[in-house]
Amino acid sequence: MSIWFKEYKLEDLQDMITNTLAETLGIKLTEITSDSLKCKMEVVQKTKQSRGILHGGASAALCETLGSIASNLIVDPEKYFCLGLDINASHIRPVSSGFIYAEAKPVHLGKKTHVWRIDITNEIGKLVCTCRLTMAVVSVLEKKEK
Repeated sequence: MSIWFKEYKLEDLQDMITNTLAETLGIKLTEITSDSLKCKMEVVQKTKQSRGILHGGASAALCETLGSIASNLIVDPEKYFCLGLDINASHIRPVSSGFIYAEAKPVHLGKKTHVWRIDITNEIGKLVCTCRLTMAVVSVLEKKEK
């Protein structure tokens, strides 16, 4: 059984990335399964820190992007939207070139919060970074009341 609000195709999700930080960083959604969302990003100069390796902030931005999109695919968009509440990233190994791949899987899907584990791996499948992302589920009515 799928965790998503409705059946989505990758093409349906492109608007969620267009003209955002995700597009600037070169994040590309690659797969949606019944219980996960996947993406990739190339490690290029603009995603590196001064030592020539992937910037931890770029990893965190990738994780928050993927988890945020995933959370928003679970809720009825006419009633709710999801926003990042907390993120914790543990950087395991450096990457200086090539692609990195991320997969977001739910840890908890509640009425008020979603918790995601997002693992980033390198081209040979070794863990680069693991994140825990908590998302707040907000009523569209709450937004209109403010």
